Amino acid sequence: MTAPARPSTGPDTAGPVDGVPTSRGSQWAPRLPGQAERQGPVPSHGQLPDSGLRLTGPGGTGTGNGSGRSGRRTESTSGGTEGTAAPGWSTRMQQSATPALRRLAGPVTGLGSAAIVLAAVCALVAVITGWREFMVAAVAVAVLLLAAASFLIGRTSYAVQVDMHSARVVAGQRATGALKVRNTSNRRLLPARIELPVGGSSASFRVPGLTGGGEHEELFVIPTARRAVIKVGPATSVRGDPLGILRRQVRWTVPDKLYVHPRTVTLHGAATGSVKDLEGQPTRDLSSNDVSFHALRQYVPGDDRRYVHWRTSARTGVLMVRQFEEVRRTHLALALSTDPAEYGTVAEFELAVSAAASFGVQAVREQRPVTVGAGGSTVRAGSGRSLLDGFSEIDAVPGSGILVTGRHIAAVVPNASVAVLLTGSVPDAMTLRRAGNPFSVGIRVLAVRVVLGAKLSLRAIGRVDVATVGDLDMLPKALRRMRAA
Repeated sequence: MTAPARPSTGPDTAGPVDGVPTSRGSQWAPRLPGQAERQGPVPSHGQLPDSGLRLTGPGGTGTGNGSGRSGRRTESTSGGTEGTAAPGWSTRMQQSATPALRRLAGPVTGLGSAAIVLAAVCALVAVITGWREFMVAAVAVAVLLLAAASFLIGRTSYAVQVDMHSARVVAGQRATGALKVRNTSNRRLLPARIELPVGGSSASFRVPGLTGGGEHEELFVIPTARRAVIKVGPATSVRGDPLGILRRQVRWTVPDKLYVHPRTVTLHGAATGSVKDLEGQPTRDLSSNDVSFHALRQYVPGDDRRYVHWRTSARTGVLMVRQFEEVRRTHLALALSTDPAEYGTVAEFELAVSAAASFGVQAVREQRPVTVGAGGSTVRAGSGRSLLDGFSEIDAVPGSGILVTGRHIAAVVPNASVAVLLTGSVPDAMTLRRAGNPFSVGIRVLAVRVVLGAKLSLRAIGRVDVATVGDLDMLPKALRRMRAA
């Protein structure tokens, strides 16, 4: 059974880079940090995928994810462990009232708040004016409130568990999971409803009546069209009247995260672009003490006598010593521009993220140190999994273009062997050249421009070797050609 996701009433700050089309067709506006994540059906302009939950069980609607976290709570008529109300009068009352009044006002929704105010106003007008019609209206509303309260009477004992088959998937794969509900009491429980927030949407599951110890399971699928970090949970049981006057929510699980990793390609031998030896990569800087021999020169006072080349000295009659090239350990530095102004579309930005992730994963796979800079921050790269998790969390940040990112990564890794700059189609040749200036002379600087649909091309701009790719599959070929150049 398939049903669309219902938008959640609360904001969700956990999420991926998100873009929203503006009035100009080729431009896009990012989701700034702290802004609510949009989940569920959205426009196809490179934004968050259709994350509408698809159920394969008996019934339910929405979207979902989570890990195997379970909780056991008991819901009573005095309010569950977690009782919430719609923003408005009841929310303000909860903030200023005593704990007892907060529990009393917890189940009141916005419609319930309006009904209480209406009953009070009608009763006040009836007392002042003596009009019976207003008193009848006040009594009718009061009876309606009492009838709504009757739906909250009773105790419900559940053990709820949300199991995701995998907490990490690649963009384009479907994440599957199961919601398991068990009756922990010895008596039969009436049908209920369980809500599972997923990102900015909410899944709703119908739980049938369960006998003592009975269990019910709902299967669901989350489409993941693009990179994201999706907050899942908490699973919440909901009880209330059909009109929505009173509503009680009880949390049974804790929130969890689903990481949707960017798509990557294998870059054989391209993670460093340098000589693969045990000592590192020789540079143009000369030294009197290292492992990469460069030449012989005449001895000067202060030279270490251990490096005197006696055979040549005997032949020439002049004391000669060895001179070496400084060897720098192979270290890859990645600088990813996160400024939306440097990309034509959201899809172009996602392609740049995938290219950067491909470089980083290949370096980790080859057990070589890698440092990733995204805007003005650094992505953790302890392992392949943590690196991809970090790429899933990258947000678009205005003002964090390739110039800012290049300066940041050059300061963080001053002794890198290769630096790779990744940006979109907007920066021109002068910008790319300036982005490579902060790196020292001994560091090879590569730049990857992503232009959707463009053909593979290579060129040199000063000391920066620039590759333009129109698809992620072009990246391995571009790196092979750049190494051969």
